[in-house]
Formats: sequence, C-alpha cells, structure tokens
Amino acid sequence: MNSEQKFLSFNLGAKDTAVISLQHITEVLQVSLTEICGVPQMPSCVLGIYNWRGEMLWLVDLQNMLGYTPLSQGVNLLSKMMALVVQNEGKSLGLLVRQLIDIELLDTKQIKFPNAELFSREMSDFLQGYFINDSEEMIIAVDAAAIIQASIWEIHN
Repeated sequence: MNSEQKFLSFNLGAKDTAVISLQHITEVLQVSLTEICGVPQMPSCVLGIYNWRGEMLWLVDLQNMLGYTPLSQGVNLLSKMMALVVQNEGKSLGLLVRQLIDIELLDTKQIKFPNAELFSREMSDFLQGYFINDSEEMIIAVDAAAIIQASIWEIHN
C-alpha cells in the first residue's frame, strides 16, 4: 500500500515549516482582519468568527495556538492572511497561517513522533509528528483532527 500522502506546507513562526494533510483541508481562503468578527471571552488564539458560505466559521491563529508569536502582531488590519478550512467529523475550523508554500508529497512511514526535547507539551498535543526533508530540515506535521477536537472548543460549541 502506498504510504505517500499529499500535504499542504506553510510557514510557522519565523523559520519553521509545517504541513497539514490535504485530506483534512476543504478550502483555502484569503481573509483580512477587518472581515473577522471578534468574540469576547475567548482564548487568545481564537480571533473570532468569519462568514464562510453563509456559515459561521471560527478562525484560529495557528501560530498562537502552537506557542509561536501571534500572527495578529505586526500585521495591519488590511493585510490578508491565509485561512485553511479544515474539517473532521462534520466540524469545520479555519486555521490562519501567514503564508502557504506548496503541496508536498510525503511518506507517512517516515514520520517521527514528537518528543519533549523538540516541542512543548501544548504543541505536541496538536502534532502528528515531524518529517526530516532531503535538506535535513524539520517539517512539523500538524494534526488537524486534534485541533478540531481540542478541549478549548467544548466550551463554545
């Protein structure tokens, strides 16, 4: 059986690269901060609600959620960010990232499990693990399903 899967790669923080499996991604949108309706009393990584095809889509600053510098720092209200609409078990969520890179074909047999030396515990909960590419660089594999199922949503859904 072929263990290669397509992933969408994007920038995470200043220098890291991360991927999410394409099978979880429904759509990719450009969103500016002015289009996001803020919601009080939410964790800081939750930027608010966006009108997506007439539905309410929660938007999450993925960098902030994973412990990086928040995306909203250093961007002006008009600058566009990319939102990856991910779905799992009928739930949708928008993950905001700074910049998309490419579609990568990665061998899921090559994935290494996250360990405490490399990743914080907050971060590890939302990772499938990581790959090492041909240039010996680490590519972080984000677990879309784990993010959608995260306990921070239970309060608000």
